Amino acid sequence: MTVKQLTLPELTDSCVRLGIPGVGLWREPVRAYGVEAAAKLVRDAGLTVTSLCRGGFFTAIDPAERARALADNRTAIDEAAALGTDTLILVAGGLPAGSRDLPAARERVADALSVLAPYAGERGVRLAIEPLHPMYAADRCVVSTLTQALDLAERFPAVQVGVVVDTYHIWWDEAAPAAVARAGAAGRIHAFQLADWTTPLPAGVLTGRGQLGDGVIDMREWKGRVEAAGYGGAIEVELFNEGLWARDGEEVLGEVLARYEEFAG
Repeated sequence: MTVKQLTLPELTDSCVRLGIPGVGLWREPVRAYGVEAAAKLVRDAGLTVTSLCRGGFFTAIDPAERARALADNRTAIDEAAALGTDTLILVAGGLPAGSRDLPAARERVADALSVLAPYAGERGVRLAIEPLHPMYAADRCVVSTLTQALDLAERFPAVQVGVVVDTYHIWWDEAAPAAVARAGAAGRIHAFQLADWTTPLPAGVLTGRGQLGDGVIDMREWKGRVEAAGYGGAIEVELFNEGLWARDGEEVLGEVLARYEEFAG
């Protein structure tokens, strides 16, 4: 998503040229290209798919809408397996229209996981719950802290359900460092993502993720915490940023590498 202006073939070519060994993919471009074709493209380039984003949106009350969400998530799990990644990232979903009941919405997330976790486990895919910053709680994600995500994940085996540590969403939370340690001790850090926090936020707030080093987050400190917790997996940089999307994609990838080395490496 950091370089969504690139086609999948352009993305894989750029990663190979820049020495980037893996890439986190999003479902929409993968489905447009074809899941099996995308899997072959990445595999033939010698790259790994570090994660697939995203499943989730589990909070609907209407039975038909809920059934559609479960069916879509089963498909997402199958897509992850076909791509050869063991991690499907989940965004829980926001409050249903007319509801103000956050605890009930989170419980519906748990109910969905009880259906999907065994299905994912049978296919070698881990579900990774991503807490989003509280500004998204109403419309996008009722899971706002890493502690809340862990409380949900710990109802299930760690090989089936874990969490995403994303600096953009948790940097502000004084309880997050302890939650990182807790997640690591249980083997539940299934993905680690970097993005910086810059202000002012753009209209709609979705595209406010800053390039590494442009904001206030100490990337090296968070990387150290995650590594100290035992995580040794891929480190993804996920930037939703209109300014970056308007630039040459390979140039952006090169800049991301340089910024990672400067601010997190």
